[in-house]
Amino acid sequence: MLYQLDDNSLTFPLIECALTEPNGLLALGGDLSPERLIAAYSQGIFPWYSDNDPLMWWSPNPRAIIDIDQLRINRTLRKAINKSPYQITLNQDFSQVTKLCANAPFRTDGTWILPEMEAAYLTLHQQGYAHSIEVWYTDEHDNKALVGGLYGVAVNGFFSGESMFYKQSNASKFALIALGQLLKSVDINFIDCQLLNPFLEDMGAKETSRDIFIHKQQHALTKTMPDDFWQPRTLTVI
Repeated sequence: MLYQLDDNSLTFPLIECALTEPNGLLALGGDLSPERLIAAYSQGIFPWYSDNDPLMWWSPNPRAIIDIDQLRINRTLRKAINKSPYQITLNQDFSQVTKLCANAPFRTDGTWILPEMEAAYLTLHQQGYAHSIEVWYTDEHDNKALVGGLYGVAVNGFFSGESMFYKQSNASKFALIALGQLLKSVDINFIDCQLLNPFLEDMGAKETSRDIFIHKQQHALTKTMPDDFWQPRTLTVI
């Protein structure tokens, strides 16, 4: 039985009630208010739906995560890092990152990052719960362009990645590595990737049971971040 959310309540059903087919579908309806989104992410639930679909909420089993210590940097990527072709920043252009994720050049199917989702996550960003990593390239004429990035939602020490994009080789990998090293600096040891795909798997993501994920997630929620942790700044990938 699929749960219909009450517009006047932020309560979600127990994640154990999620369907096995389609994997993880938990509930329909509700809205994308900041309060509901924060309540959802705090329970390991996220929205995902396409245009003309109802608002759908998910908690898949298994769950894709990256243990930061297992982020995979192969020889080619290490050479690229050593050459430092990009400037990497934190929270300096959240809006453009979400727009480029929604219209990523490699995307061949419809996007789930609909205008109402862009607006909802921008509000979360303004409230300090959603964050972006930007990857910039400056050409020989000093023209600076955003060529890669990612964004996601953070509740205390729990970071759930939403989407990423790239326009130049390795740019999204630089963004992911920068995020991993940033989180590792305050003893956060994993990134929620929600669903596995070939790119994430190549970077070291793996699937784990929902029970194990929730255990890790609830532990991360207990970690309080430094007040200035998410302040806009330049990041260095090492």
